[in-house]
Amino acid sequence: MNHLIQLRHTLHRFPEVALEEVQTAARIVDFFRPLKPDQIIENLGGTGLAFVFKGAKLGRRILFRCELDALPIEDLAPTDHQSQIPGKGHLCGHDGHMAIICGLGEKLSQNRPESGEVILLFQPAEETGDGAKAILKDPRFEEIRPDFAFALHNLPGYPLHQIVMRIGTFAAGSTGMSVYLKGKTAHSAHPESGINPAQGLARLMKELPKLPKTLSHFGLLTLIHADLGSLAFGTSAGRASLSMTLRAFDQKDLDDLIEKVKAKAKAVAEPEGLEVDFSFVEQFAVSVNDPDLYRVVENAAKNLGLSLVEKTEPFRWSEDFGLFSQVCPSFLFGLGAGEACPQLHEGAYDFPDELIETGIGMFWGIMKGFH
Repeated sequence: MNHLIQLRHTLHRFPEVALEEVQTAARIVDFFRPLKPDQIIENLGGTGLAFVFKGAKLGRRILFRCELDALPIEDLAPTDHQSQIPGKGHLCGHDGHMAIICGLGEKLSQNRPESGEVILLFQPAEETGDGAKAILKDPRFEEIRPDFAFALHNLPGYPLHQIVMRIGTFAAGSTGMSVYLKGKTAHSAHPESGINPAQGLARLMKELPKLPKTLSHFGLLTLIHADLGSLAFGTSAGRASLSMTLRAFDQKDLDDLIEKVKAKAKAVAEPEGLEVDFSFVEQFAVSVNDPDLYRVVENAAKNLGLSLVEKTEPFRWSEDFGLFSQVCPSFLFGLGAGEACPQLHEGAYDFPDELIETGIGMFWGIMKGFH
């Protein structure tokens, strides 16, 4: 494991954020070329990579996915592999996920699958929700369209090496949404000559967070930013915006919540003579685990002697692996990073190197479960 640990440390020292993962991808390609995969696809969906290992006979195509990108957050952990890039750090553990898939590639280079194909996918831009979408839109994705797809994510707060499982929704879908209100500026001495969106903005700030209660299942609307006019004391504001994050455990509920926000914004804006518009960023589909794949993952964990825990409720955070569950039967599971491990996206977080071997073993066991 030492060379894989060193690889992770190198990736950790030189993090690249979403859509900038050029050097990270180059390091991964350099690692894989000596392994002689049957096919290498570069620049997939931007900086993405796919390595194909083929069996001797026809069969099912299984995809294992990891992420290339880091976060625009300062790495504060004082380690010998601390980030050398100011303001950027692998604080979600994608460096460790990459090391796991690299280790799986080494095993496949020595022992090809008996049949079918194994695809090792290194996906860009997971943190922004853009990466999976770009991969699926790339015409070359059809060359590797899987029959089954798997991924893992390390989970601080759970015992080291514990496997966290769930049938159905594993992680919420979410989207960043902004509402724009356009009125008309006026002199602040004569505000009646303009259309100031302040009251409309105030109503939306009060009423929008109540909308999730109208859904049949879990939903959440979190206000994150509001803006009104500009700091010009002689001017009555003529524009405003309100940004929020919407979350739900069911894709239909998320879509319904978006429509409810639109309807409420229009109902508030139109009587006041305000124009209204919307924009969306960081859109994540609900991550849904196929029930028929549960036993495959469970057996892999049991064969390694790992403890298992069933998550009673989905996680509220989002993962863009959810889009793969719309393409084929998929399964995302958690790998405990330690109960005292700093949380993801914290400056003090550092992926536990001990998990690399466990992650390789899980993916290898899943692959063997199909043969």
